[in-house]
This record gives sequence, C-alpha cells and structure tokens, in this order.
Amino acid sequence: EDEQIVAEIMRRRFFPVLITHKAWEGFHFAGHEIRITEATDCFGAVVWPSALVLCYILETCSKQYNLVDKNVIEIGAGTGLVSIVASLLGAFVTATDLPELLGNLQHNVLRNTKLKCKHQPLVKELSWGIDLEKNFPRSSCHFDYIMAADVVYHHPFLDELLLTFDHLCNNDTVILWAMKFRLDKENQFVERFQTLFDLEVVSNFPSLSITLYKAMRKGRMKV
Repeated sequence: EDEQIVAEIMRRRFFPVLITHKAWEGFHFAGHEIRITEATDCFGAVVWPSALVLCYILETCSKQYNLVDKNVIEIGAGTGLVSIVASLLGAFVTATDLPELLGNLQHNVLRNTKLKCKHQPLVKELSWGIDLEKNFPRSSCHFDYIMAADVVYHHPFLDELLLTFDHLCNNDTVILWAMKFRLDKENQFVERFQTLFDLEVVSNFPSLSITLYKAMRKGRMKV
C-alpha cells in the first residue's frame, strides 16, 4: 500500500519536454498544473518529497482538513509548492522563509495563484526565532493551520524552530508537518516537540522514510 500511494504521489510530478533557460518542475494538484522554478544552490529552493506528501494529503483529505477560508501559515516554504496548493484549495496563506529565498518564492506563488485563488497568498520573511512577536504578534495573528515540510534536517536552528512553532500556535491551531527521517537529530527533535504538543501520525511512508504528523497544543487534540 505504501508503494502504491508513493507511486501515485510521484505521478503528480512532471518535467518540461524541452530544456529551457530556467530549471523548473511541474506538478498536478488541486486541479491545476503548477510550475515551480527551482535553484540547486540552496536547500530551500528545491522541492523535496515531503512537500509532495503534504500536498497529496491536503488534496485527497480535503474534507478532513477543510482549508476553505482558513488562515494558514507555512514555515520554511522554500519553493512555495505547499503554500500554492493550500491557496488553490481555498485557504488564505502566508508563505514564509528566509530573506534570500523570498524572490524565488514570490515568483512561484504569483505565477501559480494569480487569478486562480479565492484569497491571494502573502509572502513574508520569517527567520526562525527572530522578532516573532514584532512580525507575528500573538494578539492579532491567529492561524488555523501551520504547514511544515522537511523543516528538520542537519541545521543548527532546531531550538529556534521549536520556539517558532510555539509562538505561532494558538490553542486551536492544527500543525500539519511532513518530515523525512535521516539522522538521530530528527528523533531528538520529535521528543522535544512532544513536550509542548500532542502528536498523531496521519500517514507513514516507509519507502520514503517520511512521516506526516498532525499536532496541537497539549490537551487540545480531540479524541
């Protein structure tokens, strides 16, 4: 079953027939053809399989995770694929990442959502753990969903990542988080994450070493 679903997810990806001056990949989600411009010189400008898994779940489980008119933020948005799919599914989306990635992120988001979405998504800088209250004040920022795909890997900012999850998450916020397990750091982060949040496995894809989690603040998860 895992291999069948993974094959279906990977069939959503296509490549240009002709070589162009800009590298791009195509995806079929939410009834649209999505073209993503990538860059191979940094991690954040590449579409990773975790993003495809999350997009697939958002589309195929749209009744369970109804995004219409919901306020969604994606952290570590990278190329913007997850944010684009969430926008096409009716959400009001804020796509965030580091300042050096915002140009490509804005390009992809605008190219694939203009005149196609109920709510035009925003692109905003978010450096984990920095100026969170200034840029995303708790009093006025309420997110129904936090999306994250492959934000835990070999980097030194795991404390800041956890702080960012904690700051952005209200009592009724749902976190949808797809993660590829590579090293012990991933397991250690999950353990630390569970000190603040209840965690539930939505889907597991052993052939990709990817797990999709749903999380909420401790004591808020519905049984």
